Amino acid sequence: QVRLVESGGGLVQTGGSLRLSCAASGGSIFSVMAWSRQAQGKQRELVAITSYSGTTNYADSVKGRFTISRDNAKNTVYLQMNSLKPEDTAVYYCHDVSGRYWGQGTQVTVSS
Repeated sequence: QVRLVESGGGLVQTGGSLRLSCAASGGSIFSVMAWSRQAQGKQRELVAITSYSGTTNYADSVKGRFTISRDNAKNTVYLQMNSLKPEDTAVYYCHDVSGRYWGQGTQVTVSS
């Protein structure tokens, strides 16, 4: 059973940067991996997707500021977040695109 573990969240000021990591254990990361987020009281939002070959896609809300990447040899997916805004505050989850496997989430808080 593959287990996904996120890390790298924290508190940052507006305009700052964070890098989230998602490490897979018990198996390889999946062919298509994604990051989603859920802010308090709001619906979950798909933020970014990456294929095994590195093709990426982003939500309009983060395009140009966030970068998803992966290191297949390390079974790890990353989310580099720059120019952070208070509206980026949420719990961030990595998961496979089917939604079957999810990490526990990591909190990102952007102060104004």
